Formats: sequence, C-alpha cells, structure tokens
Amino acid sequence: MPRWNHNGRDRLPLALRLYRLASAAATPAAPRLLAWRRTRGKEHPERLRERCGRPSLPRPVGAMIWLHGASVGEMLAVIPLIERIRAQDFAVLVTSGTVTSAALAEQRLPAGAVHQFIPLDAPRFVRRFLDHWRPDLALFVESDLWPNLVLACAERAIPMILVNGRLSERSFGRWRLLPRSIAALLARFDFCLTQSEADAHRYTQIGAPHVSSIGNLKLDVPAPPVDQPTLRKLSAIIGARAVIAAASTHGGEETAIIAAHRRLRANCPALLTVVAPRHPARGRSIAELAKAAGLCVALRSLGELPMPEVDLYVADTLGELGLIYRLAPIVFMGGSLASHGGQNPIEAIALGAAILHGPHVWNFAEIYAALDAAHGAMLVADEEALTARLAEWLAKPAARAAVADAGKATAAKLGGALERTLAALEPYLMRLRLEQQRAR
Repeated sequence: MPRWNHNGRDRLPLALRLYRLASAAATPAAPRLLAWRRTRGKEHPERLRERCGRPSLPRPVGAMIWLHGASVGEMLAVIPLIERIRAQDFAVLVTSGTVTSAALAEQRLPAGAVHQFIPLDAPRFVRRFLDHWRPDLALFVESDLWPNLVLACAERAIPMILVNGRLSERSFGRWRLLPRSIAALLARFDFCLTQSEADAHRYTQIGAPHVSSIGNLKLDVPAPPVDQPTLRKLSAIIGARAVIAAASTHGGEETAIIAAHRRLRANCPALLTVVAPRHPARGRSIAELAKAAGLCVALRSLGELPMPEVDLYVADTLGELGLIYRLAPIVFMGGSLASHGGQNPIEAIALGAAILHGPHVWNFAEIYAALDAAHGAMLVADEEALTARLAEWLAKPAARAAVADAGKATAAKLGGALERTLAALEPYLMRLRLEQQRAR
C-alpha cells in the first residue's frame, strides 16, 4: 500500500500556504455565508452545524470508512460500493455538500451508514470534523478535493484513495494553472482509481503518482427503486397513452421539449410528456412556460396527477427517477442540449428506456461514445433533431426497442468497475479487519 511520507522537507507550495492562511482568516465569516446560502435553499436549515464541523450524530464503534462526494451523481455512483463495505461490518460515514444529496442519502443509504454535510474547508472546521469521526480510510469520489481536508488527513496518516476518478478536459485545464499545488495534494493519496484511460492520463500529467484506470462505477449502479403502489396508480391513470420523458433537465431544455410536444401531438394527440428538472425548485417556472405555450400542466410536488387532459407532467420531486423511467420508454437525458456536461443514462437504460441526448456530454464522454457507436443511444443536436427522433420512435416502436436493447448490451460490456474497486481496496479492508480482531 503506497503511502505519502510527511517530513520537514515537504514544504507546501506557496499557493497552498496562502490558501490555508486565507481560509483560516475567513472562518469568522462562515455563519454569514451559511445564512446567505440557507436563504437560497442551498443549505439544510436544521443541519448548518455540520458545515462547521460539528457533528449531529455520534461516531459508531469500530473501524470507519469515510466516503466523500460532491453531490447526487457521486453518491449514486458509490451506493453499491457502500452496500458492499457495510456487508463486511464496517461503519460507513458518507459526506456531501448539497441539500439534494442529503435527501438522497436518507432514501438510499443502507442501514448502518450515516450521512453528514462536509464541513466548509476551514482548518478549524476540518480539525473538529476529523477529531470526532476519526476515519480509518478516506475515499474521495471523482474529483471533489478540498485542500485543507486533504492536507489534514495526510497529517493524521489517514489513508486516502480517489475512487471513480474523473477529470474532464475543462477541469484539467483549470487544474494545470496551479500545477505544483495540485501535484502536492494528489501526492498525499495512496492511489487514484479512474473511470477511463483518458482520466488516468490527465491525473498522471498533473502529478498523481499512483493511477489505475479500472472503469466507471456508474455503469454498475442498479436500477433505481420505485414505490410499487405509486407505480401501479400512475400506470393505471396513464393507461395506453404514449409517454416520453426529459430527465434532469436544465434551463432552455424544457423550452425544447415543450416545443417538441406541441408538434408531436398533431400525430399523437394523447401524448404525455414528463419533465423531471435537475433542480426541483424550478418546477413552477417550467409549468408557467408550458402554460404559456398552451399546454395543460400538472405538478407532482402539489400532489397532482397525469390525468387524461394533462399534456405535461412536471415531476418536481426528489428520488423518483426510478418511477419516471418505468413509465417512459423514451428518455431525453438533460444537461446535454444545455451546456452542462450531460447526465448519467445508465439507470434509464437498465429500465429499458431508449436514450436521446444532446452534444454536451463531457461528464460521461466515454459512456455516450460507446452507446452512440453501438446505436444504444442517439445524439440530437438541437430542437429540430429532438422532435424528429421522438416522432420516429413514437411511430416505430420496433426502432425504439432496438436502441434500448443495444443500450443494455453496451452497458453490460462496460461494467465491472465495482468488483475492481473492491479488489483494490481489499488490502486496506483486510488490515482494518485484523486490527478489529486484535482489539476484541
């Protein structure tokens, strides 16, 4: 197991030393920052103390594995890994930084895994956090690396591993602006497990000393759960209507899907379009757009249902993509016409949906490239292309089904990262098991 050795000669680069000083000096302003973020719905009003490193839960007894990911996507990717670690009887702490990820944690984390918000990256808050939780192994997901947190873990000799590492060309360009600082942080990691060879190459170029490409954990994520009574109720209401969905959409994409619906209903008058925005708080504004376009709209957050007269059903709730994907055989993945890097299509594919996506998919570039090459998903460059492909698949279910089948086959070939990640972690987990046995 490679380890970084701290000694007096490892002087931090100037940028990191300045960052530590500035973040320490800014600590008194943290309450005002959190209050401001709370008014904008970016903080959980009852859990602000966690952002200052003050725990809201006791530390479980025994060896603890800590996983940190920025938001919902990272957490979804590692839930199967968390389940496998919990099955070995290790305590698990999961941290993230968004309200939506906390809601997902409440729904999806296995028993015995606890969630906390990651503290703001101030030295005092980080010390308080680590003093309480005392993790035995830290797993950072993808690329959310906070300098004070990483440096403090290294100073305490907590082994750190980057799992499901991803580094887009855009992020790579930003990180290269501070090469010595980034290299100093990555040198503290035992190793980095990346999603692809391209990610591995970029991490190596910016100074990560031990890098392996083992695949994308998001390809091993199982189909999301669903409340079966709710599924039966909505299925009965929808009946034989044709259904399309737009999932995890961003601003501008709803305009395109609304325009597509208006044109499609000329040949498919009973069409139901379901829109699940990436940020549910935008639900009401989406509904207003649709009403202005002459559509009948229902909002799921208000308890409304997709009755026969409803054209557009806005699913402005959390944790229900499993429901939507089971209702809609055609899914447009959002964040891809708008320039946000795209969203993960694997869950929808697992549930039999045929996938459409725009050109901006750099967050999942390898996955979409493989899907497109195998005709397991279809690229639509703009609103016109989106409408045309939707019309084709609504008129030709066999063509849509062929894409869905190819998507499933491609996803299956790309899987296996979960087992490879567990194999890489096994020496660390074995050491912790032996230490626990000796302590008994």
